[in-house]
Amino acid sequence: MAEIMAQSDTVDRILDAAEELFAERGFSETSLRMITSKASVNLAAVNYHFGSKNALIQSVFARFLTPFSSTLEQAFDALESDCDGQPPTLEQTLRALTESAVRMPQRNEHGISIFMRLLGLAYTQSQGHLRKFLEQEYSQPFGRFMRLLKEATPQLSAVDRYWRIQFMLGATAFTMSSSDALRDILQNKLGVETTVQEIAGRLVPFLAAGMQARDTVVMPAAVKPSVA
Repeated sequence: MAEIMAQSDTVDRILDAAEELFAERGFSETSLRMITSKASVNLAAVNYHFGSKNALIQSVFARFLTPFSSTLEQAFDALESDCDGQPPTLEQTLRALTESAVRMPQRNEHGISIFMRLLGLAYTQSQGHLRKFLEQEYSQPFGRFMRLLKEATPQLSAVDRYWRIQFMLGATAFTMSSSDALRDILQNKLGVETTVQEIAGRLVPFLAAGMQARDTVVMPAAVKPSVA
């Protein structure tokens, strides 16, 4: 039993160190030796428990996403049950998503902001193995989320829905990854304290309005060649 607990502690220390360094430096800029130094373990321990840097990156995401996915599925079950066969509204769907995230037990007070920084990096840095891993392991809950979004926005074309989802993800990643700084600014500027839960609550109607906004895209007119 003591040996199992010691191994579990080692794994947690490695994951904690990797999570923090990846969020600060990015995936490519963080070496395994940086992680082992911060976690106070040797390289053999990382190789033994994870096998590779890619597997370690995937494990960092899985530590958050596995319990989150379970919570999210339960939230969607309850939501669809309450709607008596009618499609949930867009705001209800988004609220189920954000509330599931902020309800998750956090290992530290910065858990949500760190994970959202990592999620942003997964989009901006070349991590094909991570995208493949996420699609394979979490296709069920997030496929269900995309279905609910589609049902709630039948007026949108596939292209419009694609872009609005990207804008929605960008706004969410920025807001939640910057939540600590935003809370400090609000406190210093207006003397108002807030919580991560309140920030998420304020974000939902903004995202819903953006997803359902009237399309006002104006295509640029063709540029006429100038006459010398």
